[in-house]
Amino acid sequence: MNEAIEQVMSHARGVWRRRWLALAVAWVVTAIAWVVVYRLENRYEATARVYVDTQSLLRPLLSGLAVQPDVAQQVSMMTRTLASRPNLEKVARMTDLDLRAKTPKQQEDLYNELAANIRLGGTDRENLYTIAFRHTTPDVARRVVQALLTIFTESSLGGTRKDISSSQQFIDEQLKNYEAKLHEKEKQLEEFKRRNVGVMPGQGNDFYAKLGQIDVALEQAKMDMEELSNRKRQLQRQLDDQEEVLVGPAPVAAEPVASALDSRIATLQQQLDSLRLRYTDLHPEITRVKQLIARLEDQKRQEDEAARRRIQAQPVGSMKSQNPIYQQLSIAIAEADANLASMKARVGQLQARRTELYRSIDRIPQIEAEYTQLMRDYDVYKSNYAQFLQRRETAVISGDVESKADAVDFRVIDPPRVPSKPAWPNRPMLVSAAPLAGFGAGLGLAFLLGQLRPTVDSRRQLRDLTGLPLLGVVTRTQSELVLRHARRRNLMFFAALLAMLVAYLGQMVYYLFISAAA
Repeated sequence: MNEAIEQVMSHARGVWRRRWLALAVAWVVTAIAWVVVYRLENRYEATARVYVDTQSLLRPLLSGLAVQPDVAQQVSMMTRTLASRPNLEKVARMTDLDLRAKTPKQQEDLYNELAANIRLGGTDRENLYTIAFRHTTPDVARRVVQALLTIFTESSLGGTRKDISSSQQFIDEQLKNYEAKLHEKEKQLEEFKRRNVGVMPGQGNDFYAKLGQIDVALEQAKMDMEELSNRKRQLQRQLDDQEEVLVGPAPVAAEPVASALDSRIATLQQQLDSLRLRYTDLHPEITRVKQLIARLEDQKRQEDEAARRRIQAQPVGSMKSQNPIYQQLSIAIAEADANLASMKARVGQLQARRTELYRSIDRIPQIEAEYTQLMRDYDVYKSNYAQFLQRRETAVISGDVESKADAVDFRVIDPPRVPSKPAWPNRPMLVSAAPLAGFGAGLGLAFLLGQLRPTVDSRRQLRDLTGLPLLGVVTRTQSELVLRHARRRNLMFFAALLAMLVAYLGQMVYYLFISAAA
């Protein structure tokens, strides 16, 4: 500990021996610094505060109807790009600063100066931003801040509206494109249906499904025709076992036959009326029933005429009459013949359709494939067209929201203003720092010289340097003249220090009171 203190005291004595050099350096550095501080230009700072309100009531109301841009992200981007090159060029034009820059280098210096002096402060959570700019002319500083405030409040909204406008233009172009494609596909479908009428794919039935349905229907029709044929043969055998004419005492045998035929004709007439409600007169079933009715009516007329002739030819008391069972069997056989003929016609029709399908076995799958391709393209175009149409309505609503109701509310809390006192330089602080810098430089130079040319100031240093034992110390005795001379030099030294202090106080009084009052 004693060695450290002794070393510090040794360095202090070395600096004290070179105190005049340190004082001269301090005076030079301080004087130069004070001159520089005096010659510094005043820079005035214009400031403005703006509040960005992003909590709009339209956002929850228009959810799902309009595109909701990320307002916070837009504002954050604007705060980061406020000092971008395009914005700096706008500021220079709006404040007429570009008129002073004639050459490209001057313009570049102007933009660099603007970027260096623009300051944007604030927090994203509070949405309160401060725009500041420093310049030697207060009016220029205020105009620059006003231009920055205008750009800050208008650029984000203008960018959003520009994006919406370009989106609407793109959607309109796509709508026209898909509308033309839809018209083209509709014409192709119309021409395809006209060209392939009668062989168009059904509702969910392709070629193989139709062929399977016809095969099933044909097999069923053949089975029904076989059943009708068997029933006709059975009826024919029953008819062969019956007598056609019965001999009886009274001529009343014709009435039951006539009544049975009339009942059968009435039943067929009701069936015909029911079929006409579902089919036209050209339908095979209606044609078959009409033929059967006509045949029964003709048979009824013939039998009535034959019965009248027989009754007139027979003597009274022994007239012959027709067998009613025979008559009913004849009618059943006639009906079976009609049904069998109708079923044969149906079988023939199904076979013809089956043959026609087999004839077009190579054509129908191709038609179905072409139709499927056309419908797939048509459905894709139609779906995309509907989606773009919906997006256009969304874009229109979003554009109306941006143009008629601002999603962001910019409130200027403090308009641009410039204090009368310059924001920079802080001359009292710089004037106070100048002597500290001067004394620091002087002391540093004195200490450095002391290290370059060291001296022995104590017995310990002498013993450490020589390595020899110290036997004694001779004390130097100074005369009164030398002491007075030393005291005079000390007084001059402290007078120089006092003069620096007086000069410092004079400058502080000037900058704090006289210059501020002016």
